[in-house]
Amino acid sequence: MVRPQKNRIVAFKPDVSYFKPRGIPMIDLTEVNLTVDERESIRLADLIGMSHEEAGRRMGVSRATFGRIVQRARKAVADALINGKAIKIEGGNYSLVSDKRIFICSNCNHKWEEPLGTGRPQNCPACNDENFYRIIDKQS
Repeated sequence: MVRPQKNRIVAFKPDVSYFKPRGIPMIDLTEVNLTVDERESIRLADLIGMSHEEAGRRMGVSRATFGRIVQRARKAVADALINGKAIKIEGGNYSLVSDKRIFICSNCNHKWEEPLGTGRPQNCPACNDENFYRIIDKQS
């Protein structure tokens, strides 16, 4: 039995989900599918220039898994560019999250935001208490 894939963390989902070569009618085009998590891997590795290790951490997968995801993504984009195919972006195993984390203090109920990747805060900024928890802020 195959192990189920866990969702990859995606922090960016633009409105654009389709690209096609100019001058070729849609009816004549072949499509290449690029999943949302594959697009995120290209954004992290190629646009931002993040290492596979750091990008894997951001997406919640190992460095090796990230390498396989970005390799599939690059192959799909290369196929579309070289062979004049359209790119349709949809599907994949992913969870969309924001680039911020929200915490609530158990002592004073103060709610605050921290940027992603800065580590767990030491204490509540309002009352200095160490008893607080994170709220998962997922976008739909």
